[in-house]
Amino acid sequence: MTLRRRPAALVLRLLVVGCVLAGIVLTAVGPATVTGLLPYFTIQSNLAVGLLAGYTATRAWRGLPDPPSALRGAVTLYITITGVVYHLVLANPASPFAMPQPDRTLADAAGNQFLHTVVPLLAVADWAFFDRRGRLRPRYAAWWLAFPLAYLGFALVRGVLVDSYPYPFVDAGQLGYAGVTVSALGFAVVFWLLGLVFVGVDRVLARRARPPVPAIPAQPAPNQTAETSGTAASAQGVTRDG
Repeated sequence: MTLRRRPAALVLRLLVVGCVLAGIVLTAVGPATVTGLLPYFTIQSNLAVGLLAGYTATRAWRGLPDPPSALRGAVTLYITITGVVYHLVLANPASPFAMPQPDRTLADAAGNQFLHTVVPLLAVADWAFFDRRGRLRPRYAAWWLAFPLAYLGFALVRGVLVDSYPYPFVDAGQLGYAGVTVSALGFAVVFWLLGLVFVGVDRVLARRARPPVPAIPAQPAPNQTAETSGTAASAQGVTRDG
């Protein structure tokens, strides 16, 4: 990262940290508690983004390079999943997994928007503008599925223990394990494709950021130069003899 871009990266990352804290605090002001929020993928992905943003802000302040691009890409993908699933699945009245909550308080609604809209947009902007380019590989899109799959296992085990599931698409009590498996496979494919989109965007941005190679004028070969010089000398000799 250049010295000119470092202050902007620092400000953006501190803004991400502030929005994560604001979203969690405002949400916890409502009926939910902090410990009650922890089982949600939304909170876990926001905490990951907030911690990474704070860490990278510290490194930017000290003039140190960012963490590996694979890690930044993974965390950015998870918070993007949070925003996409919320707006297209949970908050979409046409979705079979919609979770309408018309009785939200103003603070709760504001916190909800911080966690599902503002933070994802800021995190993607940070990744797009300030991450090192050209380091992501297509195989990362499959590796990045490890955390969502681990979260699925956690949600199912927790559901058996407390008889409560954080999201309707992992609710084995309503869908059965076969239904959860079908929905999980569908989400996994979408998340994998979304990861490939990140890899593709990274490559496009890498090509745009690469400085153009200056054109080198063609130089005549040594033997051609010698032949040309000899021809010129012969022509001069003929002229003098004539």
